[in-house]
Amino acid sequence: MRILISNDDGYFSPGIEALAAALSPHHDVTVCAPERDRSAASNSLTLDRPLSIRKAPSGFFYANGTPTDCVHVAVTGFMEHPPELVVSGINHGANMGEDTIYSGTVAAATEGYLLGVPALAVSLASRSPRHYDAAAQVAQDLVAHCQRQPFRGAVLLNVNVPDLPYAQIKGFKTTRLGHRHRSAPVIKAENPRGEPIWWVGPVGEVADAGEGTDFHAVAEGYVSVTPLSIDLTAYAQLDFISTWLPE
Repeated sequence: MRILISNDDGYFSPGIEALAAALSPHHDVTVCAPERDRSAASNSLTLDRPLSIRKAPSGFFYANGTPTDCVHVAVTGFMEHPPELVVSGINHGANMGEDTIYSGTVAAATEGYLLGVPALAVSLASRSPRHYDAAAQVAQDLVAHCQRQPFRGAVLLNVNVPDLPYAQIKGFKTTRLGHRHRSAPVIKAENPRGEPIWWVGPVGEVADAGEGTDFHAVAEGYVSVTPLSIDLTAYAQLDFISTWLPE
């Protein structure tokens, strides 16, 4: 299978190295990732300057842009033949609940999906991840399953792997996105010139982590697999807005 690998942590991250090492022996793999850490870049696309792609000694390609840039350029022209699958990751840390809105890992996979290519976003759910090898094996399992049972059209799956040895992972669960409380307030500080600056505060604690959510599955030792949709229409509000609009 022809696979494009990308991420948001940068082409030098241990997660992308583990992912490429797991998939390369079995597939035709191209790696194109940002030249630096672009975590939380979301779906940003660079339109105000040209992009350049260079090749690292590892054989990975890296671009001076966002995760979305990397996948967009690779799929629409850089690769000689378009990929059959996009795999983004392995991210350093979870991407669950509202994380998916900001995540560059999910954004890279989303760009593949928007361009008509099935895509997986793979994250290792720990702030101090250890078992990249286990997450890489999970990704390999899913890709092999994609070959046995191909998707019908483009599909976007958000995959979160508990930070456990592979043998201790209990299996896979189909989940929905959970929900966090509101993020913590910004942190005010001063720069060396005495001018005020603000740091974005930490994410909120988990509010909705009940059974069926991504948070619950990972906490129980399962791989969480959440199918994502990009249609942002609030269908439940269509009738209300129709009556609310001025005549």
